[in-house]
Parts: sequence; C-alpha cells; structure tokens
Amino acid sequence: MPLIAMTREMGSLGKDVAQGVAEALGLQVTHHEVIDNLADKMRVRKSHVIRLLDGKASILEKLTSDRTSLSIYTNDETFGLAQRNGGAVIRGWGATHLLRPVNHAICVRVCAPVEVRVERMRERLNTDDEDFVRKEVALSDEAQSAIMQRHFGVDWRDAEYYDLTFNTARVPVGECVEQVLHLAKGPAFAETPQSRATLDNLSLAARVKAALRADKRTRSAGVTVQADAGRIALSGIVDGDFELDKLGDVASGVDGVKDVKNDVKQATPFRRT
Repeated sequence: MPLIAMTREMGSLGKDVAQGVAEALGLQVTHHEVIDNLADKMRVRKSHVIRLLDGKASILEKLTSDRTSLSIYTNDETFGLAQRNGGAVIRGWGATHLLRPVNHAICVRVCAPVEVRVERMRERLNTDDEDFVRKEVALSDEAQSAIMQRHFGVDWRDAEYYDLTFNTARVPVGECVEQVLHLAKGPAFAETPQSRATLDNLSLAARVKAALRADKRTRSAGVTVQADAGRIALSGIVDGDFELDKLGDVASGVDGVKDVKNDVKQATPFRRT
C-alpha cells in the first residue's frame, strides 16, 4: 500500500508533484477532503476551519476556536485517510510528522526559494501586485510554522523529518515524481505486517482520543492514549471530581477496541490551612 505524505508550501509546485505521483499510482490527492469532517465535528463553518489552518483567522475566530479539538480531530482524520485500502497521497495536515513512525510512509518536502515562489504565484494569480503576493507567501509559511510548532513541537523545515526533499527551482516536477515513485515501488518502503500494525495502532489511538473529546462526559480529560492490537491504555491525571469509569466506557465503544486498561489518576484537591 503506497503511502506518501507531503508538505504544503505555496508556490513550490508541490501540488503538481503530488498530482503526478497520485496519477501514476492510481490514487487521489487528499487535501481539502478533510475539511468537511473537521467542520462537522467542531460544529463550525468550513470557511472557519480553512482560515484557522491557513493562518488567516480573525482575532475573534482565534479567540473562540477550540484548537485542542482541531488538533485531535485532524490527527484522527489523517490516520483514517492513511488506512484506506490502496494507499494515499496526503498533502498537509501535519501528515509528514504524524506518519513518520510508519516505516512504509514516504515523507516528502517540496520547496523552492521565496523569490521563485513569489514569481510563480504572481503568474498564477495574474497580478502585478508583488507586495500582496509576497505577504501571502509569508503568511502561509508563518501559519505552517505555527501549526507544526504548536501541535507537534517541531520545526517543519528541518531536513531530518523527510525522506526526500526537492527544490523545484532546480529539479523539474517530472523528476521529483520519478524519485518518489522509485521509493514507493521499491523494497525500502514496502508495507510489512509490522509497519501496518504501527499504523493501525496510531489510528486506533487517535480514534479513541477523538471519541473522548467528542463526548461531553470526557471532553475535559486530557489523557494519554496508547493502542496495541486493539488494547487501549489510558494514563494521566484528572480533577478529583472526575468520574474515571466514563473514560473506559467511551473508549470501549470505539470500533476496534478489544480491551481498555485505565491507569488515569485523580488529583487530590489542595487544602487551605
């Protein structure tokens, strides 16, 4: 099952590389398809989600947005896409970081110098307003940096997070596609029972975390969730008045969960003297 995760960098031609890889593998590029589900789960408009992820949300939208839910649901959706039969090509959504532990996932960054990207976007938008285009490119980069730092604590530009990095100012799109296909069809990134189990475990843990966030009884519990072949382990600390059994109830109801070990502890309230 070919699994390719790619970055989104405005004007880098990453969209063209992703499309070329997807067509060669008989897949579809996944990007905006996630937004419908995120908007539904968060009970906000699609435009609100798009502006949050693109760094264009207003101050009011930022203040009223539930960024914890956005992160949890985005992870759940991304892992779900990666589990699709036949493979997946996913652009953005932190997929290059989320899928890094999966040995058959190829993590790709497509980039180009800022000046090249600005010129490409100016031509694509058919505008002579270079300042406007430059600001849009900078805003996109800043939003990407903020999201990756906030959700994953990483600098998305670091080369160590990618298996392949292409500078399309020097490497043609067709050559980028060929290099990705070479890895996708070779033995180094072939799916194995172990790599599939890793993906399944990560996906199940994300589904359980999303379920805990969606249920009003467990929404406030910021617990750690780990999965191993259908067995779920919950850990962390919650307020003293929290009903611990609710965590197990919600987790047990998630499809694929066989057993739940609840190691969550309750904090003892401080007493004033």
